[in-house]
Amino acid sequence: MTNFVEELKWRGMLHDIMPGTEEQLNKELTSGYIGFDPTADSLHVGHLVQIMTLIHFQRAGHKPYALVGGATGMVGDPSGKSAERNLLSEDILFHNVACLEKQLSKFLNFTDGANAAVMVNNYDWFKGLSFLNFIRDVGKHITVNYMMAKDSVKKRLEGETGMSFTEFSYQLVQGFDFYHLWKEHHCLVQMGGSDQWGNIVTGTELIRRKAQGEAFAITTSLIKKSDGTKFGKTESGAVWLDPKRTSPYKFFQFWLNSSDEDTASWIRIFTLLSKEEIEALEAEHQQAPHLRILQKALAKEITIKVHSQEAYDTAVEASAILFGNPSAEAFAALDEATFLEIFEGVPQYTLSAELLSNGISFIDILAEHTQIFSSKGEARKMLQGGGVSLNKQKIEDSNLVIDPSHLLNQKYLMVQKGKKNYFLITVA
Repeated sequence: MTNFVEELKWRGMLHDIMPGTEEQLNKELTSGYIGFDPTADSLHVGHLVQIMTLIHFQRAGHKPYALVGGATGMVGDPSGKSAERNLLSEDILFHNVACLEKQLSKFLNFTDGANAAVMVNNYDWFKGLSFLNFIRDVGKHITVNYMMAKDSVKKRLEGETGMSFTEFSYQLVQGFDFYHLWKEHHCLVQMGGSDQWGNIVTGTELIRRKAQGEAFAITTSLIKKSDGTKFGKTESGAVWLDPKRTSPYKFFQFWLNSSDEDTASWIRIFTLLSKEEIEALEAEHQQAPHLRILQKALAKEITIKVHSQEAYDTAVEASAILFGNPSAEAFAALDEATFLEIFEGVPQYTLSAELLSNGISFIDILAEHTQIFSSKGEARKMLQGGGVSLNKQKIEDSNLVIDPSHLLNQKYLMVQKGKKNYFLITVA
């Protein structure tokens, strides 16, 4: 066993810890859990802190429980929310639960050893519990005063929308989760983000009042970006762990494009690299910041962990399409969705396949059928000066005729004007 709390500290992850928690963890193998509510059919990068917490917990020699909230997902956690969450149907919730269980199974060892991870669903113990039994056996142990003192409740009560009884009861439901796991699985520690502290200590309080037992709490810091924007959000929305929602290429780019300041903290939080390995990378990065050594290491580690080595290799090859000298094989290896993602935001044009069937002048394409150049003269001059490339190959022949053999993946032409101006032409 290693010191789990010290691991969180040097990685900059620890936020709050209940007295006695570290002593318990250093004393013996301890079971602990984190809950994930199935509000969608995929986890996103915002969940990765909690996933990494469970990974470190297991690596330290302890037994992690991953709780997927089939029951709590029906209620909706008010923590950090300014308005009532839309409630999902049972069918959607159960579908989401299955998807989350599959994702979480990738990150932890669920098969080997005394500290093998366990997956639980709180719907299993709530489905047979009646409302009357719940308010009698659970509600009577926690006062309204205690519940209203929580920040998540106070903020909503002070707002314009208020708070429904459904969401007000959430901390009792989560508290009962902790009590159930403590009683049935000897689960002594609950972990979560810092916004979960109030819900977690309601659980420790319920265990104390209902069973005179002792339980512990740890929270991790919420991740913020140095520029003030929300972590895990891009212009196109949240960054998901499911490759159908966020492709491995976009996922890779999210980490690769992080600032130096963010990367310095994120590489500690989101990778399993040792302190010595990270400090060596930081020293190397400082010598040549333009090479983005830290960002590349972060993007590599996390893309492989969430997706695969193959997905990482493909993402690297895709990144080289615009900024390197890819081979025809590299183009052919990309699926169409990834290929188009590379050119997201790049000016695009469409040409009729009939135009290319008998061949068409490259100059005509550049200046007549698209607006890449304003005139044929301008296009010809830049071609002769070596300033135009087709499919990453420099073109100097102003008489070049384009036919279907020039197409990438039987459908596309990629034109580069100067060093940084790219254009994508779709032939259909």
